[in-house]
Amino acid sequence: MADQPSSASTGAPAIPSLGGRKPNFRERVVDVLRAALIAGELRPGELYSAPGLAPRLGVSATPVREAMLELVKEGMVEIVPNKGFRVTAVSEQQLDEYTQVRSLIEIPTTVALAATADPGDLEALRPLALEIVTSAVKGDLIAYVEADLAFHLGLLGLAGNGHLVEVVRDLRRRSRLYGLTALVAAGRLKASAEEHLELLDALLARDEQAVREVMTRHLGHVRGLWAARQPEHG
Repeated sequence: MADQPSSASTGAPAIPSLGGRKPNFRERVVDVLRAALIAGELRPGELYSAPGLAPRLGVSATPVREAMLELVKEGMVEIVPNKGFRVTAVSEQQLDEYTQVRSLIEIPTTVALAATADPGDLEALRPLALEIVTSAVKGDLIAYVEADLAFHLGLLGLAGNGHLVEVVRDLRRRSRLYGLTALVAAGRLKASAEEHLELLDALLARDEQAVREVMTRHLGHVRGLWAARQPEHG
């Protein structure tokens, strides 16, 4: 049963210990395991058990089992009777389709914020942008994925359309970024992480063209260098 992390070679724990970090362990465990699935720390087709994963998170097997059942509802894992949970695979075509829809939503919405967003609200997102960079430097892919999700959903939330945010949240959860581990090993993830700061600066400068360029490049990574499918260009 594959309860071992896939990124042991990076020197960072694949799944962080959560002991004492939040009173609601189940919610926190769901968030961490979901991020682990997105980043490829938990691999498609592999079997994982709640007792096997629990020690890595510093909690008992019960919240892990409950979290995995929540992820079953989201279609990210499936139950294998008497064995545990198997990570479901996502096809390349599905990932391409998710990214296409995300581009149609996220790019124009973010560009529009250059004219409408309050500077104070944008600056409030800078700590998250910095956390993304810090996580990239540390090679902490779980923290990277979580901070990236929080940053972009927080940014889209400034548009005032809650349904749009939920649609993008779902699409981002369905994404898989298996190329992150290799980028950490090569010391190249930091450059991608810094695009969040570049995006904030462009928004604060009210530069719609720059915002569009950064967002187009940034989302391109999802099926490019973050996906381990094609080499970086530029």
